[in-house]
Amino acid sequence: MKKNESIFIAGHNGLIGSAIHKVFIDNDYKNINILDRSDLNLENQSQVEDFFCNYKPMYVINAAGFVGGIEINKNRPGDFLRKNLLIQQNIFNSSIKNNAKKVIFFGSSCMYPNNLKRAINEDDLLQGNIEKTSIGYALSKITGIYSCLLFNEQYKKNIFIPLIPNSIYGPNDNFDIGSSHVLSALISKFHSAKIKNEQSVTLWGSGTPRREFIYVDDLAEICLLILTGKVNINSLPINIGTGEDISIKELSLIVSRVVGYSGNILWDKSKPNGTMRKLLDSSKLHSYWKPKTSLISGIEKTYDWYKKFIDI
Repeated sequence: MKKNESIFIAGHNGLIGSAIHKVFIDNDYKNINILDRSDLNLENQSQVEDFFCNYKPMYVINAAGFVGGIEINKNRPGDFLRKNLLIQQNIFNSSIKNNAKKVIFFGSSCMYPNNLKRAINEDDLLQGNIEKTSIGYALSKITGIYSCLLFNEQYKKNIFIPLIPNSIYGPNDNFDIGSSHVLSALISKFHSAKIKNEQSVTLWGSGTPRREFIYVDDLAEICLLILTGKVNINSLPINIGTGEDISIKELSLIVSRVVGYSGNILWDKSKPNGTMRKLLDSSKLHSYWKPKTSLISGIEKTYDWYKKFIDI
């Protein structure tokens, strides 16, 4: 990958895309194509085709998508399926037509069976039932992963690189309590409760589900290493995680301490827990590379960013 080759980052304003954009800029890659949603609607096939025809990106990172937490996934499953399928297939088709060299696609841990009590490896895909609360999103991601694998098989080379990160967090995340994922929602809830001097915060579920979290800058780093050939992965797809999980109850205590909230934490067990455990077996990746950022350090960095850019 040469410094002057054209790069397209779809979703550059979001959690993943902004971190990838920054890591490429910091490493002196200047020919980076980014367009806001108002200038390029990724759900519109003709707009995507025109963009690729004009800019001819050689390296494509698809960090765009329609995402959210349990509540919005339950309420809009059809939108999660339709919007994400349109975005990824438009990008895939235009990448092929315009001879892109490499295309990174991000799957999701929610694609995996929801009843595994051990760490989940890549061979577990389609080996059991997926969590119903995120079925639309999960189905779109499964389709995307298999699109990558089938195109690679058809063209006899690994153009498409499907990566499956576990729960990602960090700056530029969605912190809206009604539509965000668990860690960013906890930051928002505890910060709001601290500012308002509320005596308690009520959280969904029982607090017993376990989750694995990866800081977004670590994910951006491995993307750079893969595209530049410094990490060469032959077996796809590949899980990206830390190898450590934590209960939501334990996580809530850490976030509340970082935020500085000292009130009571209550649990509404009438609300869904979601999948009881999401821990990825990332041993394939860890033989090449491991994430650097600890959970506490990542939460501290995220909250520092939140106070600067969200709490205004």
